[in-house]
Amino acid sequence: MQYNSTHVAGNLTRDVELKYTASGTEVCTLCLAVNRKYKDQEEVLFIDVTVWGKVAENCDKYLSKGSSVFVEGFLYQQTWEKDGQKQSKIKINAQNVQFLTFKNDKPAFNSPEPKEPVPPPADLPY
Repeated sequence: MQYNSTHVAGNLTRDVELKYTASGTEVCTLCLAVNRKYKDQEEVLFIDVTVWGKVAENCDKYLSKGSSVFVEGFLYQQTWEKDGQKQSKIKINAQNVQFLTFKNDKPAFNSPEPKEPVPPPADLPY
């Protein structure tokens, strides 16, 4: 059995740049910094994520450098040639991007402002 699925959460290392394919499909690339701490060390992975369609458009609209996201997708290998040498890189093709913060580091899930507690009605039987 083979299975290709990945889930990562991290922070954008640069602003989102939206582009369009020749057929007009939206596409953008996110670069995520994903930290892993173990013992007294920290490792940072930089992962490129390709996002398509309406999700790419929303990423451009709501995300900026430093924004936190959770990405679900699958891995793929991009290959190219540079100076006669074959190059490759593993990337994520996103199927879903959840915004954990919006532009300007505003939390995506704002908790309501605390309000003064409302006292219970005086006629309760307890």
